[in-house]
Amino acid sequence: MAVILDGNRRWATEHQLSFAEAYRAGAVRVNELVAWCEDAHIPVVTVWALSQQNLHRGAASVHDIMCAVTDGLQTMASTGRWRIRPIGALERLPPEHTSALRTVEADTRHNHGITLNVAVAYSGRDDILRAILLLLRQIQHEPHATPEITEQHVAQHLSTAGQPDVDLVIRTSGEQRLSGFMSWQAGEAELYFTDTAWPAFDRSSFDRALRWYAGRELRSGR
Repeated sequence: MAVILDGNRRWATEHQLSFAEAYRAGAVRVNELVAWCEDAHIPVVTVWALSQQNLHRGAASVHDIMCAVTDGLQTMASTGRWRIRPIGALERLPPEHTSALRTVEADTRHNHGITLNVAVAYSGRDDILRAILLLLRQIQHEPHATPEITEQHVAQHLSTAGQPDVDLVIRTSGEQRLSGFMSWQAGEAELYFTDTAWPAFDRSSFDRALRWYAGRELRSGR
């Protein structure tokens, strides 16, 4: 499963809260989401917390988002339940946030629960480009390697290497597009769109999405 966490700012305006308060509420909701996925026996969930385009919003906005993200992940890491993997162009973040994300990843590496990928400074096209560049460098440094590049070779160098492709993408807050999220991994995924803003996406919203997906599975014959 993958979730595009959209609508935080809209939710803040509707509830007369600051954007920073909305981001913190959204981070709490991510914690709940992972627990729901655990209950539903979903082994891997990816959330898109910050796109590369979001980096252009300004330093203050990026700071608010990343503080909420890192604080929320540190709280999740303290439970010892789940593996947390940040993915994306982490080098484009302020150094203190990159360091915090790497620490959370290291601290949870040996946990036995489900895997949470947190996409920050993430772009699906950039993910594919980085995979191809890594693959080309590998070929250059291995003189006996075959020059042929297959889908499997690319997949092995993506940020989600070793993980299954996405079956279901959920996008909150009404937008009905992927915006370049997990362009490779979600190529065959079912797409579920809801008007509910991310901080308001509760357990009943989650269960509704799973019921919808179950119906889609039956219709597609998969």
